[in-house]
Amino acid sequence: MTAPAENEASVLDWLASQKDAMLDLVRALVDIDSGSYDKAGVDAVGARLQAFLAAHEVTYSAIANDRFGDAIRAQVDNGAGGAANAPVLLLGHRDTVFPAGEAGRRPFCIVDGHGFGPGCCDMKAGLVINAFVLAALARFAAAPSPVVALFTADEEIGSPSSKALIKESARTARAVFNSEPGRPGGGIVTGRKGGKFMRIEVFGKAAHAGNNLADGVSAIEELARKIIRLHALTDLPNGVSCNVGTIAGGQAVNTVAPYATAELDLRFIRPDEGERILAAIEAIIAEANVPGTHATLGITGEFEPLVASEASRRLFEHYAACARSLGQTVEGVFAGGCADSGFAASVGAPTICAVGPIGGRAHSPQEYVEVDSIVPRAQALALAIMRLEAM
Repeated sequence: MTAPAENEASVLDWLASQKDAMLDLVRALVDIDSGSYDKAGVDAVGARLQAFLAAHEVTYSAIANDRFGDAIRAQVDNGAGGAANAPVLLLGHRDTVFPAGEAGRRPFCIVDGHGFGPGCCDMKAGLVINAFVLAALARFAAAPSPVVALFTADEEIGSPSSKALIKESARTARAVFNSEPGRPGGGIVTGRKGGKFMRIEVFGKAAHAGNNLADGVSAIEELARKIIRLHALTDLPNGVSCNVGTIAGGQAVNTVAPYATAELDLRFIRPDEGERILAAIEAIIAEANVPGTHATLGITGEFEPLVASEASRRLFEHYAACARSLGQTVEGVFAGGCADSGFAASVGAPTICAVGPIGGRAHSPQEYVEVDSIVPRAQALALAIMRLEAM
């Protein structure tokens, strides 16, 4: 069923009246440190969201995790269910990339219509619109089908504790909306790269650099040679990038380095291309350029690409039509960054991403959210959910 017109109007009007409350919740979440490995902080953000959900009579449960923050699953169904009425899934992550103390150093503030603070757009403002959309749908019994929201804990490091939950929830979903930050100008992400984070370890042999240089085997030299070959795998016209982002190694300035390590970031558009480049990386790591060295490769995080399907294209057009009916400009864009939306799309769920408030410069001290986009984007998401039957 489609939500009656009076329910639509009630939801949209209520959301329009909640700007100050939304900003209060954004401020509360941003002012809590919640780096991916900071379980206490991520759970503190979760506790604040749970308090909001409880106050608005939205059913939720926590899924405990010993290492990372607990996942939170919330649901509004208004009695609308059944096998023929598949749920809508909303996604959002509570973790950020920032270190402990960053929230205290840069608490949320608003300057010239822009909100600033660690994680303000990526993606605490998106969590807020998901929470308020749930509250609105519950308040006015306006959900035409069950609406499930996952508030997860570890997206910034590849969702090691969340990806299985996301995939399980997406398999039965009729539509998936991920409230990552919208792009300036109203962009909605319809495709994303996949990615793999890897750790390389190289082992050599130590020796005195002055007296016994020839007895040593330099792990640093071997790593340097490998890096040149790894970077040569980059093929930007075809969407492939291979970048070593960190390196470390050695024992002392006057010692041949017995050990070196690096972290590698691989991005790709198509799953088959990702597997092809991974095989090339494995071959480079296995081959010793400097005799006497050996190396290992470990995958520390993985994202699947968000590959557009015919169903996801229809979902985007539906969302765009709803947004336009509210006077908003929307365009589909492709993003090089990875997100949980790729996991949902990988199991066949129609998925679009970046339906959250508009923002930019994520992962930097200049990260911002456009304050006046928060209510409109919440309204567009709510309307797209309420009108899904019209697709």
